[in-house]
Amino acid sequence: METNLTQVRVIYADTDAMGIVYHTNYIRWFELGRNELMRQLGVSYSELEQMGLNLPLTKVSCHYLAPAKYDHLVTIETGFDYIKRASIRFNSKIWDEHRKQLLVEGYTIHACTNQEGKIRRIPAILLQLTEKYNISKGE
Repeated sequence: METNLTQVRVIYADTDAMGIVYHTNYIRWFELGRNELMRQLGVSYSELEQMGLNLPLTKVSCHYLAPAKYDHLVTIETGFDYIKRASIRFNSKIWDEHRKQLLVEGYTIHACTNQEGKIRRIPAILLQLTEKYNISKGE
């Protein structure tokens, strides 16, 4: 299965008063990983928007295992779990720089909607990824 690895360096603005990455920043990094995975596979979010489609977040889960701190380089690992008729689930892991210690793991689920927010089927361009990259169809 295809995954994307993206690295990001923790800046001061990412940390809380204790010098640890503030919890919501991991969710932002999940988004960064999703965007890079989609781009890597040849389907950017902006292309979906041009097709009149959005992928709003409907559920997020994040399990914090170890902290990242200022100036750490972290690696975001993102992959698909499934692509269904009208939703997609991405799995995310955030590792230390060398991928030896898992810091955070979680997932996000996204609905496919039109510009008015009505549920739409996942477009063929995304469904084709299930065959090309052995992604579960999540029937």
